[in-house]
Amino acid sequence: MIDTNKGFTLVRQYDATPEAIWRAWTDPDEVAEWWHPAGMHTPRESVSVDARVGGRYTYTMVHDESGEEYPTGGVYRELVQNERLVFTWGSPDDDSDDQPVVTVTIESLGELTRLTFDIRGVDGMIGDGSFYDGWNSALDELAQHLGQTAVAG
Repeated sequence: MIDTNKGFTLVRQYDATPEAIWRAWTDPDEVAEWWHPAGMHTPRESVSVDARVGGRYTYTMVHDESGEEYPTGGVYRELVQNERLVFTWGSPDDDSDDQPVVTVTIESLGELTRLTFDIRGVDGMIGDGSFYDGWNSALDELAQHLGQTAVAG
């Protein structure tokens, strides 16, 4: 079981609708465009998304310079369309009960939409070169995918 005392939260505001942000997290074509930190890419053929409770997703991040591959996947635990996603995140072959759990909350603020990303089961902090920095960069990639710059908060 994961240690839920470990974790961190990232918050962004996007000039996009909750529906556009939801699609970016659940449409395989869109996932391939951004679900990786800067300096990596996600080949579309590596992405599989079954966005339903108990459904699985997989994707492979590839380092742009070295070509090293990072297969990733998990199981969806909760989905409330355009509002909330809860899923495990780790190696596709790991037991989902032992994987970190990500909760993505999407909240309309009128003209902007707030995305709150919370991960439990791993530690992270600015400059760790790992979980925090990777997800922080991926959320910046999401902003670029949406055609903008994200604003923290």
